[in-house]
Amino acid sequence: MRIGLRIFLGYFAIVALAALLLARVFVAEVKPGVRQAMEDTLVDTSNVLAELATDDFLAGHIADGRFAQRVQELHGRDFGAGIWGFDKRASSYRIYVTDARGIVVFDSAGRDVGKDFSKWNDVYLTLRGKYGARSTRSDPNDDASTVMHVAAPMRDANGRIVGVLTVAKPNQALAPFIARSQATVMRWGWVLMGVALVIGVLMAWWFSSQLGRLRRYAHAVTAGERATAPKAAGEFGELGQALETMRTRLEGKQYVEQYVHSLTHEMKSPLAAIRGSAELLEQPMSDADRARFATSVRVQSERLAQMIDKLLALAAVEHRQHLETKERVDVVAIAGEAIAHCESTLAQAGVTVLREGDPEAWIDGDAFLLRQALVNLVENAADFAPAGSAIVVRIVRESDRVRVEVADRGEGVPEYALPRVFERFYSLPRPAGGSRSSGLGLCFVAEVAGLHGGAATLANREGGGAIASLEIPAS
Repeated sequence: MRIGLRIFLGYFAIVALAALLLARVFVAEVKPGVRQAMEDTLVDTSNVLAELATDDFLAGHIADGRFAQRVQELHGRDFGAGIWGFDKRASSYRIYVTDARGIVVFDSAGRDVGKDFSKWNDVYLTLRGKYGARSTRSDPNDDASTVMHVAAPMRDANGRIVGVLTVAKPNQALAPFIARSQATVMRWGWVLMGVALVIGVLMAWWFSSQLGRLRRYAHAVTAGERATAPKAAGEFGELGQALETMRTRLEGKQYVEQYVHSLTHEMKSPLAAIRGSAELLEQPMSDADRARFATSVRVQSERLAQMIDKLLALAAVEHRQHLETKERVDVVAIAGEAIAHCESTLAQAGVTVLREGDPEAWIDGDAFLLRQALVNLVENAADFAPAGSAIVVRIVRESDRVRVEVADRGEGVPEYALPRVFERFYSLPRPAGGSRSSGLGLCFVAEVAGLHGGAATLANREGGGAIASLEIPAS
């Protein structure tokens, strides 16, 4: 399982659990909270009504006095109230009064007069000077039919409890408010879950993408590819820079070690030739032999100088991960400059150059590096092209790429050498016994192509000879 998915599932599980617990606790508290508020109101109401009803009760007119008349008129009143979107048109109160024995002497509903309520908690506790209240089902088989009863004592002039007034209100009257509150809580709970899901997805995607960039960068470095440290935020950015610094230092150390080893290996042959020629020159010999050995010293010295120059040029491009600056370059014009630079080399080899292809082909890149790469291709072709032949330089734009081909009519490249021609210091013997090159030119071309996001290839040409190609993305 990918780490982004793990993070998302863990985050979502925590949020979902928290939202579920919050919803359950809140919903569980809504109904009791509303009923507690209603009970508080019933306590006030019952005590107020008990004071108002006491005079009629003591005078023996609780059933037909002013209090009873006002209570009956209450049922005919149109309240016309709008409470948070709910209409309230009539009273849902029931009021009954019991005497000191617990016998009902007044009932606003008119159905329980004369009954013994002394065993009900509201009457029983209140007659004993305690807070009396109860919640009882009006229908034993219906949980939603509960009615809350809250009682208040009625006292005579001496403070004795002579009766009880109870105010009853169905809990069902609060059901719409409770249902709406629960629905609101659940609705916003689902909204919270949805928002948490979106945030979780975004967080997991961001975290996974940051790690993915670093992982791809690490794989590219491991594979020896050119790679730039990914841009990232916070700790990911610091980690990327730390990896880039570590890569640069390790590559620098390995690069120096590798080059020192390769350079010393390649310098042994020309140095041995120079040393042998110098030892022979110290001895008596004919003028012809002396001239021949002096020429050998000069040629090998030039080979060493050329090797060092090309090695420095190759090091300059191999150690770069990308082009610092780019400009719009016409490859056709750059090829013309490269051919002009090679005029003396071409003249010595006795070959000419034919230019073919498009009149212009633009890319975004480094003109100096491209010119040097084309110079290497032309000089390499001149080394193998037979005298009197022509080197063909063809430049065409193919779809979104510019292709440069440098073809000669030499002996071609042996099959065993084709996979290795772009290796550093790998060189084939020149025709007619000519000395080998430094083996760095084609390697330089491949590095320049890579810096421009392209590729370099070398293959045998139909009809004889070889054809080197350089492909770079078009502008």
